[in-house]
Amino acid sequence: MYTSRRRRPAAAPATVLLAAVLLAGCAGTGGSGGGEPELGPVEVNPATATLSLPMDAYTDTEAERIRMGQVQQALVSRCMARYGFTYEGVRPAEAAGAGAGAEDRHAYLFGLADPAYAAAHGYDKSAGEGSPAKPAPPPLSDSAYVVMTGEQPGARSGTAPDANSEEEAAQVDSGLTAAGQKVPAGGCGREGYRKLYAPTKDSVDLLFTFGLSSEAHDRSRQDSRVVDVLRKWSSCMDKSGYAGIESPYDVVEKLGLADDRGGPKAVTAAKADVACKREVNLVGIWGAVEKAYQERLVEEHAETLTLYRKQREARFKLAASLG
Repeated sequence: MYTSRRRRPAAAPATVLLAAVLLAGCAGTGGSGGGEPELGPVEVNPATATLSLPMDAYTDTEAERIRMGQVQQALVSRCMARYGFTYEGVRPAEAAGAGAGAEDRHAYLFGLADPAYAAAHGYDKSAGEGSPAKPAPPPLSDSAYVVMTGEQPGARSGTAPDANSEEEAAQVDSGLTAAGQKVPAGGCGREGYRKLYAPTKDSVDLLFTFGLSSEAHDRSRQDSRVVDVLRKWSSCMDKSGYAGIESPYDVVEKLGLADDRGGPKAVTAAKADVACKREVNLVGIWGAVEKAYQERLVEEHAETLTLYRKQREARFKLAASLG
């Protein structure tokens, strides 16, 4: 699937709730200003599949992501057909398998957290997945390459005329023709992207919401309440025989499990990892902190997010119109 080339220069939840004040006591002013935000209710060991974060309203589910990939590919293929080329590309998988996170967008937000999956598969995220992706298509001919990319074979990448939106592309001359027609700026690959994700000049960058989610997560990792629960988790791991691991994201690397993520050693470590998370309520606490930072960013960027949501709804309508 062609990617953006814009602007060059994760068991049912526990019913017990902890009083938020117990964890927010060391918070700062809260609200949209500085300091650590106050927390809402803190669940006890919630399943990641039940976590609901503010940015979820602006991000695609796995099924939606697959559908958008198919739509983008269809737009590219239609463009190529205008010039007499049949192009299928690499289509995304039709459905995810039974692997961790197949229906859980937050499955690994705080590292592995599902005790059943840990006991069965360790850290092997691919366990239970379906058939492998469709093989890559044969290389493009030189003429098809020109239409796909909007540049000549061998040209220095990034130098050909391009546009950030389809509206702008109407005013950009690629300097190339094929089948008696002008090749769109950036070729059919960029045209397919722009028609779906950037039809007008005010289109919000596709990575905008990803950036906000990443920013909230980075902030949460520095929050004193998360720092404290990570310290407790690390101490629990130490007592379980896994010393020197400070972050759930470092377990595989620290224990040398990269080449055997689903083997006996990995399963044993994963079980201890998840057990320690549950002992200190890592997912409950960190999830509440993450939510608070996302809420703050949603408030700060409300106008842009409102526009992004409208444009996202327009993409779904376009997808429906293409069948």
